[in-house]
Amino acid sequence: MVISMGNILDIIIRSSVSLVVLFLITELMGKKQISQLNLFDYIIGISIGSIAASLSVDDSINYLDGALAIVVYGLFATLVSFVTAKSIVLRRFFIGTPLVLMKDGKIIYSNLKKGKIDVNDFLQTARENGYYDISQLNCSILEPSGRISFLPKSKYLPATPSDHKMKVSESGLVSNLVIDGNIMEQNLKNIGKDEAWLLKRLEKMGYLEVNDILLAICDSKEQLTVYLKEEKMEGLSIFE
Repeated sequence: MVISMGNILDIIIRSSVSLVVLFLITELMGKKQISQLNLFDYIIGISIGSIAASLSVDDSINYLDGALAIVVYGLFATLVSFVTAKSIVLRRFFIGTPLVLMKDGKIIYSNLKKGKIDVNDFLQTARENGYYDISQLNCSILEPSGRISFLPKSKYLPATPSDHKMKVSESGLVSNLVIDGNIMEQNLKNIGKDEAWLLKRLEKMGYLEVNDILLAICDSKEQLTVYLKEEKMEGLSIFE
């Protein structure tokens, strides 16, 4: 098959159009598309990439049709990002939730199966993160992006207190009790508390409106850390 100069020029123009549209849509969607992707972002990404590739080489596709398809995918992804930032329920549906694979040094086999993580994959990921001996790990979480994060036991943390022969307690996992003004009832149950306990603690700290709270977390010692929504509140408040 002989490729004419006209065909070459058409491919160049099509490729340029698809690249320009992709760049503009990526700017609209934000940098999340070029960072670690969750499942929904991955689907959107490969769909847009497939359309852009087809637009570049398939002369049966109209320029406007191809560009419009990319724009529709991009706008839908932007809309989902907006609504998931406002709704915890929709965020869990589209993005997913973290899954605890290891807690207090014990592997939770049922969660490995739920996350479709093979033990060998878990061990490999641990080694890739520098943990060749998983007995050094306290907690591990499968993130919605598919990455696995690790929390080592306190004595194995960098610049460990054990080097100075200091007694340490395990850090444990922190619980997100309020996210964007929404009380996480399940997380409260997980730590053996209820909404009344949380509201009383927040009131004691001076926070009367839960809607004003961007994030409230509780550590294993029941110490609350609160971040407010107001941009002027750049710091955080910590109370014993």
